[in-house]
Amino acid sequence: MFQRALICTDFTDSMYRLAQFVPSLAGGGFKSLVFFHNVSVESGREIPREDPELLEKPRQRLQALLREVPSNIDVTIDVQMGRASESILRLAKQHQSDVIFLGTPTRTMLEEKLFGSTTARLAEKTGTPLMILRPQLVSTYTTAELELRCNHLFRYLLVPYDGSDGGKTLIKKIHHQVKTNPNSVLERVRLLWVIDENVRRELLGDNPMEQAQQELDKLQSELAALNLVVNTTIVEGSPIEEILKTAEMHDVGAIAACSRSIGGILKWSAPSLTREILRGSWHPVLFFPN
Repeated sequence: MFQRALICTDFTDSMYRLAQFVPSLAGGGFKSLVFFHNVSVESGREIPREDPELLEKPRQRLQALLREVPSNIDVTIDVQMGRASESILRLAKQHQSDVIFLGTPTRTMLEEKLFGSTTARLAEKTGTPLMILRPQLVSTYTTAELELRCNHLFRYLLVPYDGSDGGKTLIKKIHHQVKTNPNSVLERVRLLWVIDENVRRELLGDNPMEQAQQELDKLQSELAALNLVVNTTIVEGSPIEEILKTAEMHDVGAIAACSRSIGGILKWSAPSLTREILRGSWHPVLFFPN
């Protein structure tokens, strides 16, 4: 789906390990990779003059991980000093990155309020999709497992859809990514419609299952025209529980999600299925900001 990735690591998130798997990432469709480490400064302080030695050590650490870089892929290592979210935004624009990789731990609502989140700040300010991986999992993968993971991240997506504006936007973004990328490796999409068991029956219409199937059949035809294998699932239950259960059952590479309104993603007290997925999913999450 993507060709130019900005892969960010602070060396505590295990994302640096991806530098060992450039051939697998190339097999996943990438033509350009930028590995970025940010040397942070304390909040409220001006950015100090860059210390060459302080920047060189992480650069050498990343360089040592690069192995057998294919000739058809450009790889860059960039180490800067500053505030992470600002540096990432600047580099994504500079390198024209079409996806940003982040290692983001699962968090509760309270933790997010207390400690903030680089991911949340980026989602507020960028239109570039974010591929979010869980450091706890990346750190435990064997070399063989991570090699496969890098190759298959974008081959099979679970796409939650409920007919809302956010769902329609998500489909449009996936459609655009595949159509505009001749080297897209996306092979399969599973459309999942969860009829929320907590919504009053009279608000769901006379035949919610039938109505959902009709809409999914139409989407299935549209996506199949892109040479994708498209499966559909309709279930009744708790949306977040059914999404995570489906991701586990069908061995997807990532869960796709889209924010209907970026202006509110940091308002963690407001209910949002997307925020629940971003906070709690152990599966990789491909997040499309609006």
